[in-house]
Amino acid sequence: MSPAIKIAWRYFLGKRSLRNTGFILWILTIALIVAIVLLGMEYGQLYIRILAPVVLAARLVLLVVRARRKHAPGAQAINIISWISVGAIAVSSAAMIILFSVFNGLEDTVKDMYTAFYPDIKVSAAKGKFFSLPPGKEQEVRAMPGVSLVSRSLEDMVLLNSAEEQKIATLKGVDNHWFGVSHLDTFMIDGKAAWPQEAAYTPAIMGLGVSIALSIDVSNAFTALRIYYPRQGSRLADDPEAALNSMVVKPQGNFRIQDEFDGQYVLAPLTAVQHLFGTGSKISSLEIKTAVGADIDQVKARLQEALGKDMLVESRFEQNRTFFMIMRSEKWAVYAILLMVLLIASFNMIGSLSMVVLEKKKDIAILKSMGARNRLVRLVFLAEGGFMAMLGGGLGILAGTLICLGQRYFGWISLPDGFIIEAYPVSLQPGDFILVLSTALAVGLLAAWYPAWKASRQPVYVREE
Repeated sequence: MSPAIKIAWRYFLGKRSLRNTGFILWILTIALIVAIVLLGMEYGQLYIRILAPVVLAARLVLLVVRARRKHAPGAQAINIISWISVGAIAVSSAAMIILFSVFNGLEDTVKDMYTAFYPDIKVSAAKGKFFSLPPGKEQEVRAMPGVSLVSRSLEDMVLLNSAEEQKIATLKGVDNHWFGVSHLDTFMIDGKAAWPQEAAYTPAIMGLGVSIALSIDVSNAFTALRIYYPRQGSRLADDPEAALNSMVVKPQGNFRIQDEFDGQYVLAPLTAVQHLFGTGSKISSLEIKTAVGADIDQVKARLQEALGKDMLVESRFEQNRTFFMIMRSEKWAVYAILLMVLLIASFNMIGSLSMVVLEKKKDIAILKSMGARNRLVRLVFLAEGGFMAMLGGGLGILAGTLICLGQRYFGWISLPDGFIIEAYPVSLQPGDFILVLSTALAVGLLAAWYPAWKASRQPVYVREE
């Protein structure tokens, strides 16, 4: 350990009372036990490795403080300001962890909802709505490394006509593989997410919003829905009936994801939709589910190379780029706001360290008389600012983590009725801990720079008034 860090550590401990240090020790010990109980085997080992050294360090703090019970006459005010600085950093760090975790949870929830209609990778025509691939090329895609499942789909706008209502919607023809790609079964509220092997009718699965708009009861065996699609090359004004292809389907189930899909989509078997659209064997997209652990970017690059420039290969992010960019920008906007709060809170640290510089003028003079250079004195106070920031950041991360764990397991803050989840989702990610702790440390060092520079400018001899 460098001399600057040793001296800063002594000053840092010298300002802490026995009672406060013992309180920190108890908090960290209890947090360690709670983390082990709540997290179990999933993240327990990670948190044990993080918290155990912290508790050990707190015990060392307690031992040193017991040996330094007596403080200088003016130390009490410095202690109060220092703890205010640590508390402000802790509150800001906890807020960052909580908000980041909520944003992560919401993003994961939305991604899960979007998997039904936004696959891992989607292949479509660069120009036009429909396309066809040679059988050999499609087999090459299915056998490509990293590809787990491939489904074929065909979709376009249609007119839906029930016994009571009409509605413009999107008809999507899918094969049975599509249900494995989309995991639609997790969103079904009526019926099954699969096509029957043998049926005397054409089945359909509808969004709940479409069923409500058309007054359709899927449990009614006599319910039917007629679907109209413009016939290619025909003019509606000449003969309306001849200008439209139509088919009758029997709704067999409803799904509920969100309004964007629930009120717009109707699913039907691919062959029936191809017959209605008159496209033959053409499709509008290949929807691909990647294997577990596969690099989506690498799989996407291999697909693009194999299919050529005439085909458009998109990842889930690229299929809905605007939405995901907005979600990420919101998270960084919140980070910027909390960073400003943290910077404002750091002014307390500047005042605290400036008072320490005034209190330690004799000590600084003695150090310089013993040969300490200005750089060493400056590093002493920078290290002390870093200690305060790390303590505040660590306590904030700990508090934020415990709050998030409580929300995950007990659902303290619930969502109103009508949402597909009951409580606000949270997702703790290691990258957020590193970011918050690094931010707290950077702010602490920035706040300590001016007091450290001022301390290094102290003269060697101090005159007593």
